[in-house]
Amino acid sequence: MKTLALLFASCCLTSAALAQNTMAPPTAAAPAAPAQSCQSQASSKNLHGAALTSFAKKCCKDQATAQKLHGAAEKSFTSKCLKDAGVS
Repeated sequence: MKTLALLFASCCLTSAALAQNTMAPPTAAAPAAPAQSCQSQASSKNLHGAALTSFAKKCCKDQATAQKLHGAAEKSFTSKCLKDAGVS
């Protein structure tokens, strides 16, 4: 009787696990790209010097927050974003 109950329970769990995997929506490997990069936003505003640095830092930080990045991922994203925006 115990064997039959274990067999039934394992079948139910297996079918539930398969149903979850087949019905789950596909997930992207990387976060979605922002609509406009900080570099393009800064160039459209014609910013230079301290204004460019300030704008780029805020823009990159906001994008990292929007993508829900934390820790090393946030730091890496922000530094690459600033580099792409032309800020050292």
